[in-house]
Amino acid sequence: MSYASKIGQTNSTLVLNGQSNVLNLAGGAVVHLIARGQHTDERFGLFRWDMPANAGGPAPHFHKTFSESFYILSGQVDIWDGKDWAKAKEGDFFLVPDGSIHAFKNDSDKPASMLIIFAPGPPREKYFEEMAAITKSGKKLSPEEWTQFYARHDQYMVQ
Repeated sequence: MSYASKIGQTNSTLVLNGQSNVLNLAGGAVVHLIARGQHTDERFGLFRWDMPANAGGPAPHFHKTFSESFYILSGQVDIWDGKDWAKAKEGDFFLVPDGSIHAFKNDSDKPASMLIIFAPGPPREKYFEEMAAITKSGKKLSPEEWTQFYARHDQYMVQ
């Protein structure tokens, strides 16, 4: 959708550093919800993902309704493209079209940070908020509960 008026608007959004929602996940990952779907009319979502040294990550999976893009800000992130693992470092970019199997983790002895963009922008923050709540509660989900959780959030595990 394009903007048709000849007069510009004053409806921009600025999210200052430190003002984004911050979620703590299992393994020590910290997710900063920088641009939530509500900020972008669900066109995209932008999160910063910070991982401590030797942090795990999600197992191989895919999404049916959105793509993801990963831009490495610092450190080294191991990226799975559905066939092979590759070591991505600062400045590297990884595009995952919808339906494409992927995973990531930090196997290095140093922290790593990356930006993740979801497009179009489903309310993906709900997935991470629920994950953070599960982590905080210490609740252990059954395999069936995990399957239902993932299905609610358009995440399909392949292993």
